[in-house]
Amino acid sequence: MNNSVSHTARLLGAGLRALLVLTLVTGVIYPLVVTGIAQGLFNDKANGSEITSAGKVVGSSLIGQQGYSLDYFQPRPANGLGENSVNTQYKLILSGATNLSADSKVLIKQVEDARAKVVKDNSVPGYTVRPSQVPADAVTSSGSGLDPDISPAYAELQAHRVAEKNHLSVAQVEKLVKNHTEGRTLGFMGEPRVNVLELNIALKDLVTKGD
Repeated sequence: MNNSVSHTARLLGAGLRALLVLTLVTGVIYPLVVTGIAQGLFNDKANGSEITSAGKVVGSSLIGQQGYSLDYFQPRPANGLGENSVNTQYKLILSGATNLSADSKVLIKQVEDARAKVVKDNSVPGYTVRPSQVPADAVTSSGSGLDPDISPAYAELQAHRVAEKNHLSVAQVEKLVKNHTEGRTLGFMGEPRVNVLELNIALKDLVTKGD
């Protein structure tokens, strides 16, 4: 009996020690090491790829925002799984696509309405946008609905409106777009792109300097 109790006590003690050691290693030491490496080598990414303006965090370079006025460049549509009526800066509650098929009447209507709006919004005196000029990313949402980037073609299409709204020359705005156009990742992956938030911050700075 005493041997049985003693054996059980030893097993419980060993189990408790193993629990404490594993908790210390996996719950404290390992997270601290990984966090330290991430902060040291990938500080920007580890902290959410934050974008700052005037000393304040205004968003992430990885997440697209909605709700810009027509004074600014517009992002891709955010037709996803769910909308947040409270926070319109980040419209979607969930990331995800519409899951609508290419022949869906709902999707076709969304695209047609979006194209008509792009044509209307970006046609200004002396510059009329033709429906054939509207790129695909201007009328469709991304797979996540949170794409922070637009194509250079869509950014350039908006240049005339942005220039007129902000009393800038088209050349100034087109130069801004060119300076914020990123090439393919590693030179061959993906497509050239423009981060809308970063572009709009640069636009705001340009307008402020002109005032």
